[in-house]
Amino acid sequence: MCETCATAESGHLIVRAREVADEVIERLLRIPVRKAMDLSTPKGFDRAVAGLASQLRGATAATDRDAVKAAIEVLDVDWHATTAAQRRSLVAQAMEAAGRRTSEVVQRVVAPFGEAADEVVGATRDNVRNAHRLGIAADFNVVDRRITRHLVSSQANFVRDEYGRRLDGLGAEARRVVAEGLEAGLGRQDIAADLSRAANKALVTRPAFYWEVVAGAFVANGRSLAQISAYAEAGIQRYLIEAVLDEHTTEICRYLHGKEFEVGDALRRFDHIEQMESPEEIKTEAPWVREALDPDTGRKFLYVERDGARTRIAEVTRSAMGTRDDAGEFARGRNTTELMDMGIGFPPYHGLCRSTTVPAI
Repeated sequence: MCETCATAESGHLIVRAREVADEVIERLLRIPVRKAMDLSTPKGFDRAVAGLASQLRGATAATDRDAVKAAIEVLDVDWHATTAAQRRSLVAQAMEAAGRRTSEVVQRVVAPFGEAADEVVGATRDNVRNAHRLGIAADFNVVDRRITRHLVSSQANFVRDEYGRRLDGLGAEARRVVAEGLEAGLGRQDIAADLSRAANKALVTRPAFYWEVVAGAFVANGRSLAQISAYAEAGIQRYLIEAVLDEHTTEICRYLHGKEFEVGDALRRFDHIEQMESPEEIKTEAPWVREALDPDTGRKFLYVERDGARTRIAEVTRSAMGTRDDAGEFARGRNTTELMDMGIGFPPYHGLCRSTTVPAI
């Protein structure tokens, strides 16, 4: 596992712990924990992510279970009495049945996304205005409205594509389970049980913190774009990246900490991404940063992947991973114009990224 992935998983544990704590307080003690969103602190950010993840999980749980049930109803047959062609057809029918259920997921997440988009942009606008004493209105501007629409539509498309990938993976796994079950001489009940486990793994339990990652990307992206919108309205021309320099901070966030970008460049970047509907296009234009080891030097380097090729961002010469208040040291880094062109001019830079921006004033 790469360190970025490991750090994202540790971040998930923090977010999930807050999510569980809120659920316990609200359900068992009957004390409401919903409060105004505060994205100005790491704790407030984590709570916002946990709250949205909980909403998304709750909105989709029944549909996920229904999809599993629909698939198994088709797949629970006497496989020994089928031909190879019939087996392929049955698996395809099962995926179609499950797909009819999972197609409802997008509709179920739109409402939580819409509410969260307004909350994220509103909370960010209030915080930026008050914390930096910016002379901007309290009401959303035109760019803010575009941001909320983009957040909802783009993230819903990401969810739709993810469920499509899960069904494709389940179809391949179902064919494997049936083939191996027949070869091993398993009976109908045993094969059905294996298929049920595979379906639950693909649609219910496999993505252990999928909704946390979705919520984290949604909140972080919304916060960054709303900040940039506020800076532009206030006439601020530049902003700085501000990482949370603690034990969980990734190399890319340490590297970008303190770097200065142009507000106008960021707005143009948003104009470009806003026109895209395909999640794959968006991922290419706003990629998450990865890490690898240089086989020649043994040093870690940061990169983004585009069109199957790695574009290096910087080399880590002294890692500060696992420490507080230390960004580490880097070499052969890209300048900020290049970074913006690569799609990493503002957070998020990876799953559950907590980095934010501040105006350069």
